Amino acid sequence: MTGLPLAGIKVLELAQNLAGPFAGETLARLGADVVKVERPDGGDDARGWGPPFLAGVGSGFHSVNAGKRSITLDLKNASDVAWLKQYVSGVDIVLQNMRPGSLEELGLGAEALRALNPRLIYCSLSAFGPVGPLKDRPGYEPMMQAFAGLFWVSGTEGAPPFRIGVPTLDVGSGMWAVIGILAALLRRAQTGLGGVVDTSLFETALAWNAGQFASYRISGEVPRRHPTGSVRLVPFEGFQTQTGMIVIAAANDRLFATLARTLEHPEWAGDPRFRTNADRHQNKEILLADIEGVLKTRPATEWLERLEEAGIPCAPINTLKDVLAEPQTAACGMIQKVPGLDMDVMGLPLRFDGERPPLPGGTPALGEHNTAIKGG
Repeated sequence: MTGLPLAGIKVLELAQNLAGPFAGETLARLGADVVKVERPDGGDDARGWGPPFLAGVGSGFHSVNAGKRSITLDLKNASDVAWLKQYVSGVDIVLQNMRPGSLEELGLGAEALRALNPRLIYCSLSAFGPVGPLKDRPGYEPMMQAFAGLFWVSGTEGAPPFRIGVPTLDVGSGMWAVIGILAALLRRAQTGLGGVVDTSLFETALAWNAGQFASYRISGEVPRRHPTGSVRLVPFEGFQTQTGMIVIAAANDRLFATLARTLEHPEWAGDPRFRTNADRHQNKEILLADIEGVLKTRPATEWLERLEEAGIPCAPINTLKDVLAEPQTAACGMIQKVPGLDMDVMGLPLRFDGERPPLPGGTPALGEHNTAIKGG
């Protein structure tokens, strides 16, 4: 496609691992020219995150670095730091998630670089944010999920703490970084000045906990854990059938009445214990046991067909292999081939004028673009 929204925007990525590179790749797929700075001795740590490996590089690196250009700089070397400062004068965005304070020590912090380039947008991703007693502490996904309470909103009551299986804080923080950068670009178009954008894994976790927080503030009770369900809506979770589990999401009283008829128990809709969502919530254990008792009498495929015909939101509980075999996955075009590699990755979940942005290029080799960018 032509006319990607960030065409002409230059980004310098001083980031490694996942959160910062995810933000950088998102900007690249939106059309920005993203130059990734890596250490000469091995580069981004994520290059070694595996198995599996492809072309000697871990899958984690491939998943968030396609379409960038890679250069190597030794930031302990004064001449490399001097080159970087000069290069920043022509850059629109600096994106960094280095150890808190490390870039400031080198004269590469937001204040120093924006003094060189007032139009610069400087975005920092950190573990805990730029203020507070923990601002200088580093952090990775599992420890941040634990610290921010996410372990205790997943899983089953009475079971051990349960980690969310995808890197929701890294990816989420990367998304917030992009949102902040786009807003800062709009403001710059109006004022001519750049600015500083900050986000963190901890703040992202707090934001994801907003619904739980509201429940706690109103009730004074820590919300219970639900392995597949909701703290508010009933029924809104997974149920065992004769052949496997399915999810049913009857999110209002009308859908519940339809569900009751579909399960051949229309009397449930008029039962005082189940008439409203508040009633169902109060009698949740009884209702869920009744529903599952009915569902166990037939196979999952039959129930899914009946529920879909009735207009009740439902789904099988798929494995990743199942999802990739779904016709909808192929139809939506999210899976894109990495140029130059025998590998597919997920595309951006966005379309512009009906088209999804293509991959701007393959995963760069370490220092692949040194000559083109640094010269010599």
